[in-house]
Amino acid sequence: MTDWMLQQETALRMGFFFGVFTLMALAEAAFPRRKRQHSRWLRWYGNLGIVFLSSGLARLVMPILPMALAALAAEQGWGLFNLFTVPIWVAVVGSVIFLDFFIYLQHVMVHAVPLLWRLHRMHHADLDYDVTTGARFHPLEILLSLWIKLALVLVLGPPVVAVLIFEVILNAMAMFNHGNLALPLWLDSALRLVLVTPDMHRVHHSSLPQEANRNFGFNLSLWDRLFGTYKAQPDLGHQAMELGIDRFRQAGDLHLHQMLLQPFYAEGRTYAFNDKPKAEA
Repeated sequence: MTDWMLQQETALRMGFFFGVFTLMALAEAAFPRRKRQHSRWLRWYGNLGIVFLSSGLARLVMPILPMALAALAAEQGWGLFNLFTVPIWVAVVGSVIFLDFFIYLQHVMVHAVPLLWRLHRMHHADLDYDVTTGARFHPLEILLSLWIKLALVLVLGPPVVAVLIFEVILNAMAMFNHGNLALPLWLDSALRLVLVTPDMHRVHHSSLPQEANRNFGFNLSLWDRLFGTYKAQPDLGHQAMELGIDRFRQAGDLHLHQMLLQPFYAEGRTYAFNDKPKAEA
Protein backbone atom coordinates (compact mmCIF):
# COMPACT_ATOMS: atom_id res chain seq x y z
CA MET A 1 0.00 0.00 0.00
CA THR A 2 2.81 2.39 0.90
CA ASP A 3 4.61 1.72 -2.38
CA TRP A 4 1.40 2.33 -4.32
CA MET A 5 0.79 5.67 -2.56
CA LEU A 6 4.34 6.80 -3.27
CA GLN A 7 4.00 5.85 -6.93
CA GLN A 8 0.64 7.57 -7.25
CA GLU A 9 1.45 10.61 -5.08
CA THR A 10 1.45 13.14 -7.91
CA ALA A 11 -1.71 11.75 -9.51
CA LEU A 12 -3.56 11.65 -6.19
CA ARG A 13 -2.59 15.16 -5.18
CA MET A 14 -3.28 16.65 -8.61
CA GLY A 15 -6.61 14.86 -8.80
CA PHE A 16 -7.75 16.27 -5.46
CA PHE A 17 -6.36 19.71 -6.31
CA PHE A 18 -8.20 20.07 -9.60
CA GLY A 19 -11.36 18.47 -8.19
CA VAL A 20 -11.60 20.86 -5.23
CA PHE A 21 -10.51 23.81 -7.37
CA THR A 22 -13.30 23.16 -9.87
CA LEU A 23 -15.94 22.78 -7.15
CA MET A 24 -14.82 25.97 -5.40
CA ALA A 25 -14.65 27.99 -8.63
CA LEU A 26 -18.20 26.95 -9.52
CA ALA A 27 -19.45 27.69 -5.99
CA GLU A 28 -17.83 31.14 -6.03
CA ALA A 29 -19.45 31.96 -9.36
CA ALA A 30 -22.86 30.92 -8.05
CA PHE A 31 -22.63 32.43 -4.54
CA PRO A 32 -19.99 35.22 -4.44
CA ARG A 33 -19.30 36.93 -1.10
CA ARG A 34 -17.72 40.08 -2.54
CA LYS A 35 -17.76 41.81 -5.92
CA ARG A 36 -14.51 41.39 -7.86
CA GLN A 37 -12.33 44.49 -8.08
CA HIS A 38 -9.92 43.23 -10.74
CA SER A 39 -9.92 41.03 -13.82
CA ARG A 40 -10.20 37.33 -13.00
CA TRP A 41 -8.00 36.47 -15.99
CA LEU A 42 -5.18 38.80 -14.92
CA ARG A 43 -5.20 37.45 -11.38
CA TRP A 44 -5.65 33.81 -12.33
CA TYR A 45 -2.80 33.78 -14.83
CA GLY A 46 -0.49 35.14 -12.12
CA ASN A 47 -1.83 33.09 -9.21
CA LEU A 48 -1.98 29.79 -11.08
CA GLY A 49 1.26 30.52 -12.92
CA ILE A 50 3.04 30.80 -9.58
CA VAL A 51 1.60 27.40 -8.56
CA PHE A 52 3.08 25.58 -11.55
CA LEU A 53 6.37 27.47 -11.25
CA SER A 54 6.69 26.61 -7.55
CA SER A 55 5.73 22.96 -8.10
CA GLY A 56 8.28 22.54 -10.88
CA LEU A 57 11.02 24.22 -8.86
CA ALA A 58 10.31 22.02 -5.84
CA ARG A 59 10.56 18.88 -7.94
CA LEU A 60 13.88 20.04 -9.38
CA VAL A 61 15.70 21.17 -6.25
CA MET A 62 14.27 19.05 -3.42
CA PRO A 63 16.22 15.82 -2.88
CA ILE A 64 13.24 14.11 -1.23
CA LEU A 65 9.58 14.94 -0.63
CA PRO A 66 7.64 14.51 2.66
CA MET A 67 5.85 11.26 1.75
CA ALA A 68 9.07 9.60 0.61
CA LEU A 69 10.85 10.78 3.76
CA ALA A 70 8.01 9.37 5.88
CA ALA A 71 8.54 5.99 4.23
CA LEU A 72 12.29 6.18 4.84
CA ALA A 73 11.71 7.22 8.48
CA ALA A 74 9.47 4.17 8.97
CA GLU A 75 12.18 1.87 7.58
CA GLN A 76 14.86 3.42 9.79
CA GLY A 77 12.73 3.84 12.93
CA TRP A 78 13.09 7.62 12.99
CA GLY A 79 10.55 9.87 14.70
CA LEU A 80 8.17 9.63 17.65
CA PHE A 81 5.51 7.47 16.04
CA ASN A 82 8.17 4.99 14.90
CA LEU A 83 9.77 4.78 18.34
CA PHE A 84 6.56 3.95 20.22
CA THR A 85 3.99 1.32 19.35
CA VAL A 86 0.56 2.90 18.97
CA PRO A 87 -2.51 1.91 16.93
CA ILE A 88 -2.25 3.09 13.32
CA TRP A 89 -5.34 5.30 13.68
CA VAL A 90 -3.74 7.09 16.64
CA ALA A 91 -0.58 7.69 14.64
CA VAL A 92 -2.56 8.97 11.64
CA VAL A 93 -4.91 11.27 13.56
CA GLY A 94 -2.14 12.46 15.88
CA SER A 95 0.18 13.19 12.96
CA VAL A 96 -2.43 15.20 11.07
CA ILE A 97 -3.26 17.27 14.17
CA PHE A 98 0.41 17.86 15.05
CA LEU A 99 1.26 18.85 11.47
CA ASP A 100 -1.66 21.28 11.40
CA PHE A 101 -0.48 22.85 14.65
CA PHE A 102 3.03 23.36 13.28
CA ILE A 103 1.64 24.89 10.09
CA TYR A 104 -0.15 27.40 12.33
CA LEU A 105 3.14 28.15 14.11
CA GLN A 106 4.93 28.47 10.78
CA HIS A 107 2.32 30.97 9.61
CA VAL A 108 2.82 33.04 12.75
CA MET A 109 6.59 32.87 12.19
CA VAL A 110 6.46 34.22 8.62
CA HIS A 111 4.53 37.21 9.93
CA ALA A 112 6.78 37.75 12.95
CA VAL A 113 10.22 37.54 11.26
CA PRO A 114 10.79 40.51 8.90
CA LEU A 115 12.88 38.56 6.36
CA LEU A 116 10.26 35.80 6.15
CA TRP A 117 7.48 38.37 5.92
CA ARG A 118 9.19 39.66 2.76
CA LEU A 119 8.57 36.24 1.21
CA HIS A 120 5.09 35.76 2.62
CA ARG A 121 3.66 39.18 1.82
CA MET A 122 3.19 38.19 -1.84
CA HIS A 123 0.36 35.99 -0.60
CA HIS A 124 -1.22 39.03 1.06
CA ALA A 125 -0.70 41.34 -1.92
CA ASP A 126 -3.60 39.83 -3.88
CA LEU A 127 -6.15 42.61 -4.40
CA ASP A 128 -9.09 40.21 -4.55
CA TYR A 129 -9.79 37.04 -2.60
CA ASP A 130 -10.82 33.79 -4.21
CA VAL A 131 -9.88 30.14 -4.62
CA THR A 132 -6.62 31.02 -6.43
CA THR A 133 -5.42 33.17 -3.52
CA GLY A 134 -5.05 29.96 -1.51
CA ALA A 135 -2.28 28.79 -3.84
CA ARG A 136 -0.54 32.16 -4.28
CA PHE A 137 2.79 31.70 -2.48
CA HIS A 138 6.25 32.78 -3.58
CA PRO A 139 8.44 29.86 -4.79
CA LEU A 140 11.04 30.66 -2.13
CA GLU A 141 8.39 30.41 0.58
CA ILE A 142 7.21 27.10 -0.87
CA LEU A 143 10.77 25.73 -0.63
CA LEU A 144 11.06 26.99 2.96
CA SER A 145 7.75 25.34 3.82
CA LEU A 146 8.90 22.05 2.29
CA TRP A 147 12.11 22.05 4.36
CA ILE A 148 10.06 22.68 7.52
CA LYS A 149 7.73 19.79 6.63
CA LEU A 150 10.72 17.50 6.10
CA ALA A 151 12.06 18.42 9.54
CA LEU A 152 8.64 17.74 11.09
CA VAL A 153 8.43 14.36 9.36
CA LEU A 154 11.81 13.39 10.83
CA VAL A 155 10.73 14.42 14.32
CA LEU A 156 7.20 12.96 14.25
CA GLY A 157 7.73 9.87 12.09
CA PRO A 158 4.17 10.01 10.73
CA PRO A 159 2.74 7.14 8.65
CA VAL A 160 2.94 7.76 4.90
CA VAL A 161 -0.85 7.78 4.67
CA ALA A 162 -0.99 10.51 7.33
CA VAL A 163 1.31 12.74 5.27
CA LEU A 164 -0.83 12.17 2.18
CA ILE A 165 -4.04 12.91 4.11
CA PHE A 166 -2.52 16.05 5.60
CA GLU A 167 -1.28 17.36 2.24
CA VAL A 168 -4.66 16.76 0.61
CA ILE A 169 -6.55 18.39 3.49
CA LEU A 170 -4.16 21.35 3.61
CA ASN A 171 -4.52 22.07 -0.12
CA ALA A 172 -8.29 21.56 -0.07
CA MET A 173 -8.80 23.76 3.00
CA ALA A 174 -6.53 26.49 1.60
CA MET A 175 -8.78 26.69 -1.46
CA PHE A 176 -11.95 26.52 0.66
CA ASN A 177 -11.05 29.15 3.25
CA HIS A 178 -9.71 31.52 0.59
CA GLY A 179 -12.93 31.17 -1.38
CA ASN A 180 -15.05 34.15 -2.35
CA LEU A 181 -17.96 32.10 -1.12
CA ALA A 182 -21.05 33.40 0.67
CA LEU A 183 -21.93 30.75 3.23
CA PRO A 184 -25.15 31.16 5.22
CA LEU A 185 -24.26 32.83 8.51
CA TRP A 186 -25.60 29.92 10.57
CA LEU A 187 -23.42 27.49 8.60
CA ASP A 188 -20.35 29.70 8.91
CA SER A 189 -20.88 29.98 12.68
CA ALA A 190 -21.25 26.22 13.04
CA LEU A 191 -18.29 25.32 10.83
CA ARG A 192 -15.87 27.77 12.42
CA LEU A 193 -16.29 26.06 15.78
CA VAL A 194 -13.95 23.46 14.27
CA LEU A 195 -12.74 24.60 10.85
CA VAL A 196 -11.41 27.81 9.32
CA THR A 197 -14.12 29.29 7.08
CA PRO A 198 -13.77 31.82 4.23
CA ASP A 199 -15.20 34.64 6.36
CA MET A 200 -12.86 33.78 9.22
CA HIS A 201 -9.71 33.70 7.11
CA ARG A 202 -10.64 36.72 4.99
CA VAL A 203 -10.05 38.85 8.10
CA HIS A 204 -6.41 37.77 7.88
CA HIS A 205 -6.15 39.33 4.40
CA SER A 206 -7.25 42.77 5.55
CA SER A 207 -5.00 45.70 4.67
CA LEU A 208 -5.07 46.69 8.36
CA PRO A 209 -2.09 45.19 10.24
CA GLN A 210 -4.12 44.58 13.39
CA GLU A 211 -6.43 42.34 11.35
CA ALA A 212 -3.79 40.80 9.07
CA ASN A 213 -2.06 39.51 12.21
CA ARG A 214 -5.09 37.49 13.27
CA ASN A 215 -6.65 34.18 12.17
CA PHE A 216 -3.49 32.34 11.14
CA GLY A 217 -5.04 28.89 11.00
CA PHE A 218 -5.56 27.00 7.74
CA ASN A 219 -7.49 23.93 8.88
CA LEU A 220 -8.53 23.90 12.54
CA SER A 221 -9.84 27.08 14.13
CA LEU A 222 -8.73 25.77 17.54
CA TRP A 223 -5.22 27.21 17.38
CA ASP A 224 -6.29 30.84 16.91
CA ARG A 225 -8.78 30.57 19.75
CA LEU A 226 -6.28 28.83 22.00
CA PHE A 227 -3.43 31.29 21.45
CA GLY A 228 -5.43 34.52 21.36
CA THR A 229 -5.07 35.31 17.65
CA TYR A 230 -8.75 34.89 16.77
CA LYS A 231 -10.84 37.77 15.40
CA ALA A 232 -14.41 36.98 14.46
CA GLN A 233 -15.11 39.69 11.87
CA PRO A 234 -13.33 42.62 10.16
CA ASP A 235 -14.06 46.00 11.71
CA LEU A 236 -15.54 47.41 8.48
CA GLY A 237 -17.44 44.27 7.51
CA HIS A 238 -16.67 41.87 4.67
CA GLN A 239 -18.08 44.08 1.92
CA ALA A 240 -16.29 47.29 2.89
CA MET A 241 -12.97 45.88 4.14
CA GLU A 242 -9.88 46.57 2.03
CA LEU A 243 -7.76 43.61 0.98
CA GLY A 244 -4.04 43.49 0.21
CA ILE A 245 -1.11 45.53 1.46
CA ASP A 246 -0.25 49.16 0.81
CA ARG A 247 3.00 48.58 -1.11
CA PHE A 248 1.38 46.69 -4.01
CA ARG A 249 -1.96 48.22 -4.94
CA GLN A 250 -1.70 48.61 -8.73
CA ALA A 251 -3.14 46.20 -11.28
CA GLY A 252 0.39 45.80 -12.69
CA ASP A 253 1.46 44.24 -9.39
CA LEU A 254 -0.75 41.25 -10.20
CA HIS A 255 1.44 40.18 -13.14
CA LEU A 256 3.51 37.05 -12.58
CA HIS A 257 6.91 38.68 -13.10
CA GLN A 258 6.06 41.46 -10.63
CA MET A 259 4.87 38.91 -8.06
CA LEU A 260 8.24 37.16 -8.24
CA LEU A 261 10.05 40.46 -7.56
CA GLN A 262 7.92 41.57 -4.62
CA PRO A 263 10.19 40.18 -1.85
CA PHE A 264 12.98 42.44 -3.09
CA TYR A 265 11.04 45.70 -2.79
CA ALA A 266 11.13 47.83 0.35
CA GLU A 267 8.22 47.72 2.74
CA GLY A 268 5.51 50.36 2.65
CA ARG A 269 3.50 50.45 5.84
CA THR A 270 5.11 48.56 8.74
CA TYR A 271 3.17 45.34 9.20
CA ALA A 272 4.55 44.66 12.65
CA PHE A 273 3.48 41.38 14.20
CA ASN A 274 0.49 41.87 16.50
CA ASP A 275 0.49 45.57 15.64
CA LYS A 276 -2.44 47.19 17.39
CA PRO A 277 -4.19 50.49 16.70
CA LYS A 278 -3.15 53.36 18.91
CA ALA A 279 -5.55 54.20 21.70
CA GLU A 280 -7.84 57.11 20.93
CA ALA A 281 -7.03 60.29 22.77
